[in-house]
Amino acid sequence: MLEQFYPYFQNKYLQALLIILLFLVVAKLITFISERYLKKWAKKTTTEVDDLIVQRIKPPFSYVMLFVGVKYALKPLALDGIWFAHLIDSIVIIAFVYIIAVILDILIEAWALEFAKKTASKLDESLLPLFQKVLKVVFFLIGGIWVLKEWNVEIGPFLASLGIAGFVIGFAMQDSLKNIFGGVSLILDKAYQVGDKIKLESGELGEVIEIGIRSTKIRTYDNEVITLPNGKMASAKIQNYVQPNLQARVVVDFGVAYGINIDEVKEVINKTLQSISDILDDPAPDTIFIEMGDSALKFQARFWVDDYRNAYDKKLEATDKIYKALNEAGIEIPFPTTTVYLRK
Repeated sequence: MLEQFYPYFQNKYLQALLIILLFLVVAKLITFISERYLKKWAKKTTTEVDDLIVQRIKPPFSYVMLFVGVKYALKPLALDGIWFAHLIDSIVIIAFVYIIAVILDILIEAWALEFAKKTASKLDESLLPLFQKVLKVVFFLIGGIWVLKEWNVEIGPFLASLGIAGFVIGFAMQDSLKNIFGGVSLILDKAYQVGDKIKLESGELGEVIEIGIRSTKIRTYDNEVITLPNGKMASAKIQNYVQPNLQARVVVDFGVAYGINIDEVKEVINKTLQSISDILDDPAPDTIFIEMGDSALKFQARFWVDDYRNAYDKKLEATDKIYKALNEAGIEIPFPTTTVYLRK
């Protein structure tokens, strides 16, 4: 029965048509499976990444299958070496590169959004569009080079000129790139976040109000805004008062006259510290004798607060109470004095 149709299958045009129809059936079958099963499976998962991938790659994937079918259909017609075959290959290459770029774009965006939820900085949100644009340019270049190679175009000079152009652009933008990569390192290292109180190596103290794509802004306690490049911040020594937690130690320095019983001083001050509200019991407040100075015995009263933002107010309160307690106990607070011996 099949033998009588055998001569028809030897017809090159019929073979080409059957190949195209076969790939069309495969494309329709893949679309059917995607609609019937993959979409339902994707909806059952907790993430939307698979839903987006299935939704966005389905149309270009169907076209890829169709053009691949046309490519193989040209072989029986002995047309696989003409310009039209190169055109079909170019379309398949572009579609394939587009599919890979879409998948990576979705995965990167999902990761970046998940990462952004864990940080208070806006830098990662600013970097995401930039990184997506860079990714698109990279895939555009890959696809373009691949297409040129398909058309037997010598790409060596093109790559050389591209490398030179990249070097020139990179050299011209080295400061900007340094700041961008500095911002990335700050985010990954979690050196500080928006709202943190930090002290710079140069001595400025303030609260981080913005971490941008190129710079960090700090508001000082004099209500001044300092803007510093991220490249400089990434290589600077930064003291963060928020890490590892919000607790902070408060130290009040004071001095008493020589001849005073140091145990009595400690007892008076420790009792005073215990009368201060909203300070921590662990670590316990204490008073230490640190130095025999030029004109006074020097002490430190030390205690902890649960939030660094309360430290300054509590230091003022403790200084006031320590001064009053020393006066009430009759403990002399000496003036700085200098003894001068005159020789006749």
